[in-house]
Amino acid sequence: MGLSAPASVNSSLGWKSSSLFVQSGASSTCATLSGSMASSKRKCAQKKVSVTCSSSSSSSDPLLVKAARGEPVSRPPAWMMRQAGRYMAVYRKLAEKYPSFRERSETTDLIVEISLQPWEAFRPDGVIIFSDILTPLPAFGVPFDIEDIRGPVIQSPIVSEEGLKTLHPIDLDKLQFVGESLKILRQEVGGHAAVLGFVGAPWTIATYIVEGGSTSMYTTIKSMCHTAPHVLRALLSHLTQAISDYIVFQVEAGAHCIQIFDSWGGQLPPSMWDSWSKPYIQEIVSSVRKRCPKTPLVLYINGNGGLLERMKGTGVDVIGLDWTVDMADGRKRLGSEISVQGNVDPAYLFSPLPSLTEEIQRVVRSAGPRGHILNLGHGVLVRTPEESVRHFFEVARSLNYDTFLQTQTPTEGIGSLVI
Repeated sequence: MGLSAPASVNSSLGWKSSSLFVQSGASSTCATLSGSMASSKRKCAQKKVSVTCSSSSSSSDPLLVKAARGEPVSRPPAWMMRQAGRYMAVYRKLAEKYPSFRERSETTDLIVEISLQPWEAFRPDGVIIFSDILTPLPAFGVPFDIEDIRGPVIQSPIVSEEGLKTLHPIDLDKLQFVGESLKILRQEVGGHAAVLGFVGAPWTIATYIVEGGSTSMYTTIKSMCHTAPHVLRALLSHLTQAISDYIVFQVEAGAHCIQIFDSWGGQLPPSMWDSWSKPYIQEIVSSVRKRCPKTPLVLYINGNGGLLERMKGTGVDVIGLDWTVDMADGRKRLGSEISVQGNVDPAYLFSPLPSLTEEIQRVVRSAGPRGHILNLGHGVLVRTPEESVRHFFEVARSLNYDTFLQTQTPTEGIGSLVI
């Protein structure tokens, strides 16, 4: 992951958020930390590895990458949106020492430490960078602040041709803290998990830039579709290029896989999503494919039940289902040639562990043995018991398609459609 102000895919903020991730970017400085990050192997001076966009698959690719590509795997790989954040005691303790969210999400050592907290505690199959969909905005001319109550605030919304003049090509030098963090994460997890990067889709990023921050109505940007379509299209085109470059930057820094969050795409009627979101996502996919042809791309939209078939048309490798879509129905609608991700209701993590186990097994059976990444249907909720998160990953690791799916009944899922 949504936000009605912003929220991080990896964190839970004090305000109600509107995307699955809210983290920002501007400083590549390193913090001097005591505690777990005192280890010299996690300092910014650490030796860097050289990572480039791969043009071929490898047998050594992490399990999650193989599943994203639809390759045979022995079990479903698992990770969680908002995998790091306030539900973890270790994160809350660190946040007390570093109360500024921007400092936590813009300082390499802190980004790495927070990103690795769930890895060290639960050993998920994916480690996502602690960052935010708004992070790259200052790098192409859109400064913003984060306020405790309002969340992200953009002082000069872009609603006219004059506003467009403030934009410039993305300056990736201003995002080195992201690149440095991904390189270190790649070293830390080795081949044991996939390192995940992420971006916001152009429409979703545009909602913040046009509305001046989070909103629950989207009236200004929706009105622009009719009153100033040329301005909005110019903004979306600029965002498309910047986001494409930012994806490649993350991949070259170490990300195995990239998730695109069109968090507010579900606020559009399907016909408007076809005009104002889908073409720009398609362009991003096409651009990234030319430079990083084997990097899996995941698309997630909050409230995507009415958009699944349209999402498939963007050309991404994986469609993330939110928890309001039945996994079996999603599989039937999408077919077996595309991978899926999800989609356990985050509220199940508050249920008795046997109930959580049953729901995980139901989702896995419904998804079938190929092309499924186990995840929640949205981000981890605040106050989620860590014991439940640990159990989620333990159940995922215990599954084996060769034996587990043999026990399913004819009414349990549609695994036979995706073998």
